Amino acid sequence: MYLTILEVGGLRETSVTQLPAPLRPTRQRKAVMSALHQRAGFTSARELHEALEAEGITIGLTTVYRTLHTLDRSGRLDVVREKNGERLYRPRPADGHRHYLVCRDCGLSAEVEAGVVERWAEYVSEVMGFTEVEHTVELTGVCDRCRFPRPTTPNSGEQHA
Repeated sequence: MYLTILEVGGLRETSVTQLPAPLRPTRQRKAVMSALHQRAGFTSARELHEALEAEGITIGLTTVYRTLHTLDRSGRLDVVREKNGERLYRPRPADGHRHYLVCRDCGLSAEVEAGVVERWAEYVSEVMGFTEVEHTVELTGVCDRCRFPRPTTPNSGEQHA
């Protein structure tokens, strides 16, 4: 557990972050975390499984799902959902979980400041008499690149991911 104090423009925000519980470093967990760190942005369990197989690491898809679930529950991953409901994963930064705005079309993700959400969750927990409260906030939309695609010329070969 560690304490973070942020002062901006005379406003002071204090938060306490719980460190993830220790996990036994199995071969599968090491492989999955390594593969996640090599990926840019959020990735699905299937994409992760394909990447591991391409690297010559023999691991079943069910094991990848189970490992991701364990890593998520231990606080080591940030998770968002695609519009079809599929969960996407990426390693959580050492200083705590984040909230993201994710494009429903291309998957672009942008971290958003969500201090007000954190304070609200703490307030509601306290008022309702709950402890060890977890929350999920998912913000989705359509990014400008998808909403206003640039016209491409026939020979440019340019595409938006």
